[in-house]
Amino acid sequence: MKYSDNFDRLSEALEGAGAFLVVEDKKGRVNVMTIGWAQAGFIWGQPIMSVLVRPSRHTHSMQENAPYFTVCVPRRGEMKKELGFCGTKSGRDYDKIRACAMKLKDGMVKGLKYIEGCGLVYQCEVYGKTSLGRENISAEALEKFYPEGDFHTLYFGKILKADNFL
Repeated sequence: MKYSDNFDRLSEALEGAGAFLVVEDKKGRVNVMTIGWAQAGFIWGQPIMSVLVRPSRHTHSMQENAPYFTVCVPRRGEMKKELGFCGTKSGRDYDKIRACAMKLKDGMVKGLKYIEGCGLVYQCEVYGKTSLGRENISAEALEKFYPEGDFHTLYFGKILKADNFL
C-alpha cells in the first residue's frame, strides 16, 4: 500500500486506543510500547512516520541505538487489552510480548519486527531525531502535557514499507 493510504484509520487509532511502537535493539531484544502520538507525511523528499518517546521510557533507551522501528495499528476494536497493558507497564519490568501472547514477524530487513495480526504496519528506518524542549512548545501544551518537564524525543522514520492487513 502507499504510505498515505489509510491515514484516516491511523488517525482514528491514535485518537482512540492507540497503536504499538515496536523497537528491536542491537542485541535482538524487542520492546513494545503503546503510542497515541504519531504523524505520517512527506519530509526531506521521503515518506516519514514521526513518533514521540519520553526519555523516561524504557523504549527511549532502546530506540536511541536502534536503526529501525515499526508502528503497528490493530484492527478496529481489537487488541484493546494488549494496548492497555503495553501503555501502562514498562519493558524494564515485563516481557510485554510474552505477557500479551503477541507474535512477532520479521520485517523486510534485519532489525525490524512487527506484531502479527495488526491491520496496518509501517516499517521505518530512523532518518533523524530531535529533542523537544520548553522553548519549542506552546504554553498550553507545556501546562497540559509536560508539567514534570519530561519532554519527548521526536524520531523521524523513513517509511520503508506500509502494509494493509485490514
